[in-house]
Amino acid sequence: MRLTTKGRFAVTAMIDLALRQHQGPVTLAGISQRQKISLSYLEQLFGKLRRHELVESTRGPGGGYTLARGLKDITVADIIFAVDEPLDATQCGGKENCTEEGQCMTHELWSNLNQKMIEFLDSVSLSDLVEQQRGREVERPRQHVSILREHRAALQFPTSTLQPIRADGSRLTSLNSL
Repeated sequence: MRLTTKGRFAVTAMIDLALRQHQGPVTLAGISQRQKISLSYLEQLFGKLRRHELVESTRGPGGGYTLARGLKDITVADIIFAVDEPLDATQCGGKENCTEEGQCMTHELWSNLNQKMIEFLDSVSLSDLVEQQRGREVERPRQHVSILREHRAALQFPTSTLQPIRADGSRLTSLNSL
């Protein structure tokens, strides 16, 4: 039993979104650039998150995604299950047909582990993860390189809500000006 990339990326992307949505809708291109997750993979994940009403999308210029609920109302379990992440330690997938005779000798052990995992993931809110991340950001200084990358992403993806500017405050209009 292992949490796959799908679940890890979904949780990571949701934390990124939660940290930045106060500035307006967050683009998948920006999340992709910051978190090093394929844009097409994020599109698939956010389609599922939207169908489970965890995020809302805004189309057009200045569009992107925002959370559909409050930070405290979204749990890690909600995110994991929304992207169809299987969390099952049993060999039989919970069907109790581990062997030809029925349950295996350790079926209850693994079923109980499943329940404990779900309880734990349901006890951790997106708010908890955002606060953890904010605490980590205070401990380490920001890197200017990441800001430059965000600006390049904004220029490469015209639907981006990022507003690239120079140090003097004027707008950046092309990659050649970098």
